[in-house]
Amino acid sequence: MTSAPDLTVVQVPVRDPRVRPLLRELGDEYSTRYGKDAHAELARYPDEEFTAPYGGVLLLLLEGGEAVAGGAFRRYDTGTAELKRIWTHSAHRRRGLARRVVAELEREALARGYRRVYLTTGPRQPEARGLYLATGYTPLFDTHADPETIGPLPFEKHLPHTPRPTAATGKAATL
Repeated sequence: MTSAPDLTVVQVPVRDPRVRPLLRELGDEYSTRYGKDAHAELARYPDEEFTAPYGGVLLLLLEGGEAVAGGAFRRYDTGTAELKRIWTHSAHRRRGLARRVVAELEREALARGYRRVYLTTGPRQPEARGLYLATGYTPLFDTHADPETIGPLPFEKHLPHTPRPTAATGKAATL
């Protein structure tokens, strides 16, 4: 758990009651943008995929004990974490919280040995597309094409490789 002024980052299981606003608002948002019940999309992956034993995590940013933003990743492959469920509470947008969530997820992915982050976002989510471009993600699609002709928009980011000291020697180890 880490803190910043007025914000605390916590790792939680999907069943934690503080996750409910994230799931509810994401489902409502997807349904509004895509015209179907998108709550099923949120149930597409088993909750355990967002836990440490399965290579994943779900983080929340708390302000005054209330969830204001969050996100998760799951194991995509042995070297890649897949970001999912990036969310900022509707009452707390335009504060840079999504950038903070993405940075926290990247930090956690790197700490767990992932070297790459992958994600997709919907073609009707220009603010998400802008977020990923602004935070250094490489689009894996033609950015000049009409997003509606592409479908889910894939992005990737290679995480920085930094040697860390080993507990036994105190010298940097190559990961």
